[in-house]
Amino acid sequence: MKMKHNLIVILSLSMCLMAQGQEILSKQTALDQTLENNFDIRLSENDLEQADNSQGILNSGYLPTVESSGSGTYAEFRGNTGTQSNLSIGVNYVLFNGFNRKNTFKRLKESYNISEVQARQIVENTMLTLFTAYYEVARLEENEKNQEQALAISKDRLKRAIYGFEFGQQTKLDVLNAEVDMNNDSINFIEIQRQLANAKRDLNVVMGTDVQLEMKVDTTVYYLEDLSLDSLTSGALTNNASLIQAEKQIELGKYDVKINRSTWMPTVSVSSAYRMTQSDFIPVVGGVNTSLNFSWNVFDGGRTSTNVQNAKINVNSAEIRKNQFEEQLKRDVFNAWETYQNLLFTYEVQKKNLETNLRNFERTDEGYKLGQISSIDFRLAQVNLLNAALTLSQAKYNAKTAELRLLQLSGKLIDNTLF
Repeated sequence: MKMKHNLIVILSLSMCLMAQGQEILSKQTALDQTLENNFDIRLSENDLEQADNSQGILNSGYLPTVESSGSGTYAEFRGNTGTQSNLSIGVNYVLFNGFNRKNTFKRLKESYNISEVQARQIVENTMLTLFTAYYEVARLEENEKNQEQALAISKDRLKRAIYGFEFGQQTKLDVLNAEVDMNNDSINFIEIQRQLANAKRDLNVVMGTDVQLEMKVDTTVYYLEDLSLDSLTSGALTNNASLIQAEKQIELGKYDVKINRSTWMPTVSVSSAYRMTQSDFIPVVGGVNTSLNFSWNVFDGGRTSTNVQNAKINVNSAEIRKNQFEEQLKRDVFNAWETYQNLLFTYEVQKKNLETNLRNFERTDEGYKLGQISSIDFRLAQVNLLNAALTLSQAKYNAKTAELRLLQLSGKLIDNTLF
């Protein structure tokens, strides 16, 4: 038993020494590292760069195309042998194609805008994941301290039980019960340390840093005081990333209708080519040819009509999905608001509950020292105090996470500075 006791003391001292050597990872630093290193954000930046390239003038169809070709032959003419070479350079430009090019270019711009919103949404989701992981580390750090204090109380109780048994004031059963409780607290303490180590690795993955990086986090939590259901709801209906994407899908559908309609119109293009022939048998021959081309697919068997009708149906479907999501979004905001209010209330109640359990434990501890309280009642008061502390910590971070979720739904998470 003495060996076990010494081992626990060594583990506790080692943990304290490690904690002293760790710097506090602030919320802002964690956010900065995440925005710079997170894998999902980096991938979204690549996707956004590709979308930016796609919306550029080089992919617009507004620039002419230039083609060149050449050939060389070895020939025999009237008993003589020689070479002949041909070279041509041509320029083609579409003057009009039923506004297809114009609407396609606008569609590319709108696709880029959607990519921007998608990139913002990935940042929002990552921020929520980050602070959920950050506050989980904070919660477990507090739990570790609470469990460490419980272990220290149990060790002191065991020591008193041993002394009491040696002086005939307590029974062997009191010693055994105290030892069992201390061992259980030791197991719980080690388990909390394991959970904390795992949570730190989860946080490192979100930040895009080495998973073995050790840190301590800031366990202080601040809540926004100016939140209201009306402002959150109106913000969601104008700034929510998913709703904005749904609205832009409608715009894409409208461009698809116009693009399909352009097939009903003629296409006018101009082409110009310079051709040159050089031979050992004849002089150099060259010249420029310019032509204006006109084509009009008067009837394509009804394919364009079908495509236009389907494109209109797609627009209608996009509008229905947008309206559906809007109602779901309002529901989600209302639900998240009620959850947030309940969690804030729970947090305040748990603070009072902890104060009550602390006073009860102090009186129980005093009575136990005087021999007026049994070891069973003492242990019950100790466990109640520990559970109250753990429950308070859980409520504290649950409320903050719910607040961040509300900000995400309302499209205000990125602009928020109080984490």
